[in-house]
Amino acid sequence: MGTAAKARLAVDIGGTFTDVVLELPSGGRVTTKLLTTYARPGEAVMQGITQVLQQAGTKPADIGLIIHGTTLATNALIERSGAVTALLTTQGHRDALAMAHEDRFEQYDVMIDRPQPLVPRHLRIPVRERMDRDGRVLIALDESSVADSLPILDQHGVKSVAIGYLHAFVNPEHEQRTADLLRSARPDLSITLASEVCPEIREFERLSTACANAYVRPLMSRYLRRLAAELLEQGFDCPFLLMTSGGGLTTLETAAKFPIRLVESGPAGGAILARQVARQSGLDRVLSFDMGGTTAKLCLIDDFEPLTSRSFEVDRVYRFKKGSGLPVRIPVIEMVEIGAGGGSIAQVDRLQRIQVGPESAGSEPGPAAYGRGGKKPAVTDADVRLGRIYPDTFAGGTFALDSQASDLALTAAICEPLDIGLDAAALGVSEVVDENMAAAARAHAAEFGMDLGRRDMVAFGGAAPLHAARLGEKLGVHRIIIPTEAGVGSAVGFLLAPVAFEVVRSRHQLLAELQTDLVNGLWDDMQAEALAVVRQGAGEAGLQEARHAYMRYVGQGHEIPVSLQVEACTAAHRDIFRQAFESAYRQLYGRIIEGVEIEVLSWTLTISATIADQAVEPVQTNARDTLPDSIGKQAVFDPSLQKHVDARVYLRDQLQPGDCLAGPVLITESQTTTVVTSNYEARISGQGHIVMSRPEVADHG
Repeated sequence: MGTAAKARLAVDIGGTFTDVVLELPSGGRVTTKLLTTYARPGEAVMQGITQVLQQAGTKPADIGLIIHGTTLATNALIERSGAVTALLTTQGHRDALAMAHEDRFEQYDVMIDRPQPLVPRHLRIPVRERMDRDGRVLIALDESSVADSLPILDQHGVKSVAIGYLHAFVNPEHEQRTADLLRSARPDLSITLASEVCPEIREFERLSTACANAYVRPLMSRYLRRLAAELLEQGFDCPFLLMTSGGGLTTLETAAKFPIRLVESGPAGGAILARQVARQSGLDRVLSFDMGGTTAKLCLIDDFEPLTSRSFEVDRVYRFKKGSGLPVRIPVIEMVEIGAGGGSIAQVDRLQRIQVGPESAGSEPGPAAYGRGGKKPAVTDADVRLGRIYPDTFAGGTFALDSQASDLALTAAICEPLDIGLDAAALGVSEVVDENMAAAARAHAAEFGMDLGRRDMVAFGGAAPLHAARLGEKLGVHRIIIPTEAGVGSAVGFLLAPVAFEVVRSRHQLLAELQTDLVNGLWDDMQAEALAVVRQGAGEAGLQEARHAYMRYVGQGHEIPVSLQVEACTAAHRDIFRQAFESAYRQLYGRIIEGVEIEVLSWTLTISATIADQAVEPVQTNARDTLPDSIGKQAVFDPSLQKHVDARVYLRDQLQPGDCLAGPVLITESQTTTVVTSNYEARISGQGHIVMSRPEVADHG
């Protein structure tokens, strides 16, 4: 039986929950949500897999593919819990990491706080060597200076080394030779070459990316290989692929070598899900809203494609401030991420204001309501008090919520300092976190010159359906779509992603003097590298290729991506490339600049496997005469009415396309609950999604 006829598994490790989705050959899905086991993340993974297989009556031999995404790399960077790492770099440039861009991301803050480099200065070791910008050797590699680094590595217990030399992205010979010397002398060292992980221009970003990869590589490599061995031991003899930050899947070997590409793997899966929902529903302007236990992620999706980027910042010191985090140059889906999840902790600051996040209770101990010893109130505790969570179905009934513990935590941390009641405290926490998310969405949209009020929202994750209606009111979105299996949305998104890999090379070229042989040679090398990865996970059939050049006018500081529909470059392509650049530039800025030369800094090539269209066939949506019986009523605090109101509670799996429910209503399922406030009505679409809209703008088509 081929892979296509077998079941598939998707696993997403989040900061609070680990989600597992089993997709059966029939198209049905079995899901579960467990608390993340921090000390041994693979434990929750294996428990979740065992649970869904037992529920479906499926055996490991019936699984044809396992897809995994994880926050472990991101957490290691934020918590500074990676390996002891050293950097070998060109003599005279050891301080490039600390100097960064020599600018101020917060101009008027005299006490500005910068992110500390992952590698301290005493482990940034200078090596005598030098290449010029074209890769010609100016100073030969002094191998004795590499040997001199060994006592330093031994003295400080270094486990991982990044090697980043000036201009090595053009000629990696010195980096490769240094790696050979280190492997020979210290075979157990983990070694990252900047020329492999980030072969691009801009020294600071390249070194930062290489150091970040080296910092998390031992941890991630051990975890991935141990999990792969456990799966094989349990009888899962099938491909094991990893979700990348750019929205594609890659192999275990590539992920273990370049774990930095996994830092946003979970959020990327969510964006892929939102893209699929947008396609199914014909929504060409969408805001993706993913709120889990630890963070909230917001992404803009236009014409069924999320915004993408080649740069990302981890662990920003200042919220929303570009330049205040550790930069990494990797393919990534462009989104804004803030510390606003169900586990985000609420407190009163010195100015008597309620503050929420970014600190999270995670899964250990978790919010007070989890009954695991948590004493600080979290957003989930406020949601429990406000009646937004139906206790009987929470987390599939795996554990009972402790509402009394929630009230005690809110009383001690919020009510007593502010001298307010429990309902006011819970509403205050909820309003603060909702406004934080709204502010992040507005800032993100404004950065790209986009309007949120003309968009639809796709909301998923364990906490998003609880907050979507209120966030939608604040942002003025048109409709809110809660997809099927919303509570484990990112894991579902993994199942919709293609096997893909992007390769980049920086080679400066003036367009008027384009060296076609050089460009074609680059593309041949990049194609071979990408194919070697994609073929491992997808075979030979149905591969697609996309090529881009990052271009700018001479004298500008930054470049823009330009799509190049070409297989081989000839002299005639100078005019074709110019036209493509001017079209892209005019679309972004409304005009072009006459009489200025154009240059190319970097070239990218992406190969991806085509995936079958997984659009769900809509079913008849005529409303039936009688709705199913509600399973109960629950008092829910309605912000617009400023009081508790009785809300009917419905099981989502008992609703069918065409059903329409006027708020206030709770629609509950095993992984989350959708709160339909009195300002909204909800109907079930032909694809099984919950579509919430305000009656005056409801679309009943």
